[in-house]
Amino acid sequence: MTVTDIPPQVGRLAVITGGCSGLGLETALSLARAGADVLLADVDPNAGREATKHIRSLAPAGVVRFEQLDLASLTSIADFATRLQKLSRPVDLLVNNAGVMAPRRREITADGFELQLGVNFLGHFALTARLLPLLRMSRMPRVVQVGSVLGRRGMINFEDLQQIRSYRPWRAYAQSSAALLLFARELQRRSDANDWRLQSNAVHPGYARTHIFVNGPGKWSTANLLHQTLGRFFSQTPAQGALPIIFAATSPKANLGAYYGPRGPFELIGMPGEAGSSQASFDAESAYKLWEIATDLTGVIWQTD
Repeated sequence: MTVTDIPPQVGRLAVITGGCSGLGLETALSLARAGADVLLADVDPNAGREATKHIRSLAPAGVVRFEQLDLASLTSIADFATRLQKLSRPVDLLVNNAGVMAPRRREITADGFELQLGVNFLGHFALTARLLPLLRMSRMPRVVQVGSVLGRRGMINFEDLQQIRSYRPWRAYAQSSAALLLFARELQRRSDANDWRLQSNAVHPGYARTHIFVNGPGKWSTANLLHQTLGRFFSQTPAQGALPIIFAATSPKANLGAYYGPRGPFELIGMPGEAGSSQASFDAESAYKLWEIATDLTGVIWQTD
């Protein structure tokens, strides 16, 4: 999939979390080139200025702006949504891309959630709920959850969801990605039941060369050292890793409630297509239970009328 394959996005507003670097930045650039108005939602204003400058230099006709958003804070999420609601403009596309990967020690968000569950899943759950009224204003709204290829191996530990008793970095990361996949499919089911008219999909980028290894496990971690040496033989660029996101976000061939990723060896590289997922990821009972827990933890209200 290339830029020329993207249907025209003129007049559509795309909100991209973690949009100032890596996969988010490449997604934002492709959408801006296709004519979308792009809103980069990220933590660092300095990174926001650099990212908007970069996109404008390569897509001069595009409209791009930055809004500060910290997914580790429910207050920041609520404030961000309030600012968008004041614009009274439909959100046509929400790409829940920001993520934290495998910090060596257990960390918590401002609201006391285990960091990976809190940022990768609960933060995006709360953001989607708060932006639902704006999404429903769109003629063809789409929501894309960006997880990891490890998500299909992840299990939801309802007995220790916050990893309080036993924290293992990669297990917690896989759980947060598995939660996103369950969330995407449950969001589609609820959209169909409540006539929200959303298209909800999940994706993974395969193995893309981004800074997430440095930001998570750390510069001198075994994971990052392997990434910097052997990893370059099995990985792809951020632009290539963003292709499943762009496909799910824009393609008329993307199916409702589907899961996309690279179709090359082990789904690490390649052009986008249907991704493999575990039987557990289709478990509607687990998805319903996780939705209820997330609603209780975040305190959000889903608009149903």
